[in-house]
Amino acid sequence: MQKIEASSPEAQSTDLVAGNIAQLKALFPELVTETAQGAAINMDVLKALVGDQAVTDAEEKYGLNWHGKRRARQLALTPSTGTLRPCPEDSVDWATTQNLMIEGDNLEVLKLLQKSYAGKVKLIYIDPPYNTGKDFVYPDDFRDNIKNYLELTGQVEGGRKLSSNTEASGRFHTDWLNMMYPRLKLARNLLKEDGVIAISIDDTEVDNIRHALDEVFGEEQFQAQVIVQSNKRGQTYKQIAKTHEFLVIYSKSESIELNELEKAGDALPFQDSHGAFDLWELRNRNPKFGKFNRPNLFFPIYVQPESLDECGYSRVSLAPQDEHSIKVLPLNSDGEESCWRWGVEKIKGCDLNASSPVLVARKRRDGIWNIYEKSRKSTTKAKSIWADTEFINEQGTIELGRLEMSGAFDHPKPVSLVQRCVFMATESEDVVLDFFSGSGTTGHAIMAQNAADSCNRRYILVQLPEPLNPENKDQKTAADFCDQLGKPRTIAELTKERLRRAGAKIKVANPMFSSDTGFRVFKLDTSNIRAWNPDRDNLAQTLLDHMEHILPGRSEADILYELLLKLGLDLCVPIEKRVIPLSPNPSPASGRGEIILHAIGGGVLMACLAEKITRDDVEPLAQGIVEWHQALAPAGDTTCVFRDSAFADDVAKANLAAILNQHGINNVRSL
Repeated sequence: MQKIEASSPEAQSTDLVAGNIAQLKALFPELVTETAQGAAINMDVLKALVGDQAVTDAEEKYGLNWHGKRRARQLALTPSTGTLRPCPEDSVDWATTQNLMIEGDNLEVLKLLQKSYAGKVKLIYIDPPYNTGKDFVYPDDFRDNIKNYLELTGQVEGGRKLSSNTEASGRFHTDWLNMMYPRLKLARNLLKEDGVIAISIDDTEVDNIRHALDEVFGEEQFQAQVIVQSNKRGQTYKQIAKTHEFLVIYSKSESIELNELEKAGDALPFQDSHGAFDLWELRNRNPKFGKFNRPNLFFPIYVQPESLDECGYSRVSLAPQDEHSIKVLPLNSDGEESCWRWGVEKIKGCDLNASSPVLVARKRRDGIWNIYEKSRKSTTKAKSIWADTEFINEQGTIELGRLEMSGAFDHPKPVSLVQRCVFMATESEDVVLDFFSGSGTTGHAIMAQNAADSCNRRYILVQLPEPLNPENKDQKTAADFCDQLGKPRTIAELTKERLRRAGAKIKVANPMFSSDTGFRVFKLDTSNIRAWNPDRDNLAQTLLDHMEHILPGRSEADILYELLLKLGLDLCVPIEKRVIPLSPNPSPASGRGEIILHAIGGGVLMACLAEKITRDDVEPLAQGIVEWHQALAPAGDTTCVFRDSAFADDVAKANLAAILNQHGINNVRSL
């Protein structure tokens, strides 16, 4: 039976470095060599494979560079030894919901999500700190970021204060980039191949975020830099009143396909017996295409001016006839040869003699005939300027007021803005991630969109429990609101309350809506598995303390969910419980007639976290595990986990492992 210790791979988040080396080895086995420190990349071989000029350490090279970039990249590759502890008491519909609200430092949380959610997120939307000089910028600690997080959020004594990144700082942009870069690196891993990331940002850092995204996602994956009207009056403290922010959109790969938006009500201005339509010129108006490179799309269409359809448009034909006497070629306004959008075969497939044919002709005022398609398409691609009133920031403040949370957040994003991103980039059952969740607008938007189109999108929100100081006039209203709720004074508490109120309001407004408005709360903490940390002044007591590998005060649920994370299972996967009888007639003196067994994910993981397993318990416990495992019949291999200190001795441990191995359960571990 293999023991899971703090240094074991099962006790840590994904080792991204090892994964990168494995991928390179799969492509180019000769690249990987062995050193005293383990597998490494042979740079001489790499240069030979791609040519010396393609590998460079030169300072003069195109790209974004700043002090600390190398460390920021390394920070993203360092595994986390933390865990996420379940908090059903803060949650809504814990037993049934598929949504997650995670309280913690988003860098560590992103690391912990790597095994369970890599390649599963369809949309990432974030509204990070804009770096205005007042924003708090996360000061990550390369050596021990969990300890750093607990200190910053006041969860341990002697912690240090959060501080803003002022414009007077000599590292103003550098500090912001050092925060964002590792988080973007980790976030990309979580996206599906057709996934999208959308980031709200303003002028201060838009150029830097574009350069960082070019590097992390690839310049070719840039989709748009949307201008969003955020303030109709404009910010008037400069010479030009700024009325907009940006929404920067990148995809993970070329396979992206965004949903189109519904056209405005007057977008189809004409009507016939088949319904509303618009007239689209059949000539391809793109100057990149013409007879010179699309000769198969250059051919004549003939018009019969006297034969009209029900709307008064002239009928057309591919063949010249006596009545189809007017020859029309795809020529631009200068008389140059262009081409049609449709080919001959597609036109042949249309009924040009119908009462309302799909292709018609109409004479322009200058006497030239044009060929048109009757388009009934009711959707259109999103444009790069969003000037709708519903997107201004004031709307987000109004929405909070409707939830009776006025003043709880400064400048919250409007629901409609995030809801449009959700509509464009996702379908039913997709997962959306926001690791700067702040006011909880993303969760609200997903519930609202699910109610609108009867889908079941899921969300994962991450928010730092940033302390609120009632002595700070900018935070007093929010701190007082937490006091009214009887909750700790943190932004994360406000986020959770926003989700509760938004979910309840959506249910009332949509009585037929049966989708998920709940969420499971998890909180970042140190691992449940005790790391070797000797007290050199009292080694005897240290040895006694480390006989138990689980930290004191940690529950079975804490341990189970850490196992889910570290073994790569969804945090909302079903967990079943079964009572295994140890003896048909347990003695009253022993007080032990049963042991609790958990099955997670249909038997992919089975766990018995009893604090005592004797030699006599081994046979009935093993039999109960085997019988339940056979009944569940999981598709893949099963991992079975026990508490290491529970076994009376090594004989009991070895016997239990042997019985399980005999019945095909080979991955047996202890904590």
